[in-house]
Amino acid sequence: QVHLVESGGGLVQAGGSLRLSCAASGRTFSSYAMAWFRQAPGMEREFVAAHRWGGGRTDYYYANSVKGRSTISRDNAKNTVYLQMNSLKPEDTAVYYCAACDTSAIGLFTPTSISQYDYWGQGTQVTVSS
Repeated sequence: QVHLVESGGGLVQAGGSLRLSCAASGRTFSSYAMAWFRQAPGMEREFVAAHRWGGGRTDYYYANSVKGRSTISRDNAKNTVYLQMNSLKPEDTAVYYCAACDTSAIGLFTPTSISQYDYWGQGTQVTVSS
C-alpha cells in the first residue's frame, strides 16, 4: 500500500505561482510512476502531469493546458513529488489530486489515464482569481 497526502493549494491571483507537494509513505519503493490530476466543479477528472521512472522508462508528460508553465519533479530522499505551477489562470481552478502506480505495465503505455493509477491522495484545492 502507498499513502499519498497533498498540500500546497490555496488562493492565488491570475499570473501567480503555486507549488503543490505530495508526500508518499508505505511501499514507496514499489512505485513506477506518479502523476497529478485535477477536477473542476461539474467536470471530469483530467490529467495534468506525470513522471514515470519504472517499467524501463524515465520520462515526463504534461497536459497541453499546462505544458510550458508547469513542472513535475521528485525528491527520493523525502519521498515527495512536486508540481510547480506558474502563470496560473482562472481555468486552473480545481481540486488537485496526486496519484501513484505500482505496476510495471505502465511502462508500456502513455501514463496519462486515471485508470492506470492505483493510489490517490485526498486532494488539495487550488483557486485562481481573475
